[in-house]
Order: sequence, then structure tokens, then C-alpha cells
Amino acid sequence: MSNNITFGGNPLTLIGNEIKVGIKAPNFTALKTDLSPFSLEELKGKVVVISVMPSVDTPVCELQTIRFNTEAYEHGNINVITISADLPFALGKFCANKGVDTAMTLSDHKDLDFGMKYGFVLEELRLLSRGIIVIDKDGIVKHVEYVQEITSHPDYDKAIDIAKELV
Repeated sequence: MSNNITFGGNPLTLIGNEIKVGIKAPNFTALKTDLSPFSLEELKGKVVVISVMPSVDTPVCELQTIRFNTEAYEHGNINVITISADLPFALGKFCANKGVDTAMTLSDHKDLDFGMKYGFVLEELRLLSRGIIVIDKDGIVKHVEYVQEITSHPDYDKAIDIAKELV
């Protein structure tokens, strides 16, 4: 796995299984903002964009979440999941305050199941790194981006363009 991830230029260690284009997307479980469980299997047969971020309490993560919520609204055939290790309560409050109501917001704080299966856990911080995954209707990973500098934005347009081609 590429361990060239940095935060403010300082190197961090990604742990978990690196996800690659062409493989079947591993099922994972996480918590919805109402504490109910979510499984990727719930979106079987649908195009999914997974937006991964460290915390909604940072400016880049806030903008990333709002941007993908807008994309989910504008492209109703694309299912957007935003996932972080934030507590479900914090995610729920953020979504209510910012009008995030189309993208599904999930917490991986409990077991880091998503983070470990997709290789997004920052060992030193116990947070998720930043990135994007696009999954087609057959559950195959079509795009993966691990953002090298956590304070940078992902390539939103590339991920959305790929997802639009799949619907």
C-alpha cells in the first residue's frame, strides 16, 4: 500500500487492505446517524460513490461532504456515502446544520470496519484518511483515490464523471 500519506507535510501510516480497481468491493458495516447499522449490501445493484474523510469538523471535509451531497441530489441514480470516524451524533448534527440530506452519512468509529477493509485507517490518529471510491452496479471497484496530502481536496470531477458513465 502507498504510505505516502501526509498531514500538513508530516507522514502518516495507512493500515488495512488497499483497495484496487477491478476487485469486488468488500462488504462493510458502519453506523448511520440514528445509530442503526448500515451494510454496503443495502446498495447492491446500484452505482455507489464512497467519499472518505477524517472529520466533518475540518474545512476540507465540510466542503467535501457538501459537494458530494449536491452531486447526489443532481444525479439521483448515483448513491453517495460519506464516511468518517466521527461519532454518529456529530455527523447527524453537522448534516442538520448544513442541509446535507441526500448523501448518506456514516460513522466508522465503532469497529473501523470500512477503514480496515478499504485501507483508509490512519494508524497514528485512528481516523480515516481522505479519498474516493466508485463502485459499479455489479459491485466492482471502478475508481480509487487515496488523497496524498490529507488537507487537499480529492478529484471530485473525475469520480463523478466515472460514476455518471456507470448509471
